[in-house]
Amino acid sequence: MGEEPASSASGSEAPEPPSRRVRADARRNIEALLEAAAAVFATSGVDAPVREIAAEAGVGVGTVYRHFPKRSDLVAAVFRHQVDACADAAPALAAEHSPGEALARWIQRYAAFIATKRGLAAALHSGDPAFGALPAYFQQRFQPALGTLLESAVGAGEVRADVEPDDLLRAVANLCLPAAEDGPAHTQRMTALLIDGLRYGAGPPRPVPAAGRPGPPR
Repeated sequence: MGEEPASSASGSEAPEPPSRRVRADARRNIEALLEAAAAVFATSGVDAPVREIAAEAGVGVGTVYRHFPKRSDLVAAVFRHQVDACADAAPALAAEHSPGEALARWIQRYAAFIATKRGLAAALHSGDPAFGALPAYFQQRFQPALGTLLESAVGAGEVRADVEPDDLLRAVANLCLPAAEDGPAHTQRMTALLIDGLRYGAGPPRPVPAAGRPGPPR
């Protein structure tokens, strides 16, 4: 009762406001739910019981419904979350690997993303408004991510130059169609063959002009 509150003069930080703590807890719950739902959807499909998702996340069923009142809301949120993670991996891979290796690793990651979306194709065509914007979101995030990697690999002379990002995205998606029956190993083998095909017919590296260097005299 007689203690003074901590002040800036004592060097202690003021306690975090309750509302901010609640928001942080809610964000952690949502993150846990998205990760858990993604894992459950990968094994049981998007029609898996909500209680299975709640158990995987370590929360109550009521928490699931509080954040995602409809199943379609949760499915759409999981899709966006994983699209973002896959797209955001592109610059990280580019910073760690050679252009051709970064492209190959990202394509394999994208293939794994497609292969684990059991039941999503049917959901996207169900007519539910929650899924209406997802195909466009898919293109908006993946085309630039792949396009940058592809351009760098072409410029380095590591892959052929006659491939468009959209064609490559569709080709990988088509290779993933039988994954549910043959398992991920089949998709990995087929994707590796596709990557080898990209390397066939690669041209010489393109010279990169130095910044600030004057052009040839006229």
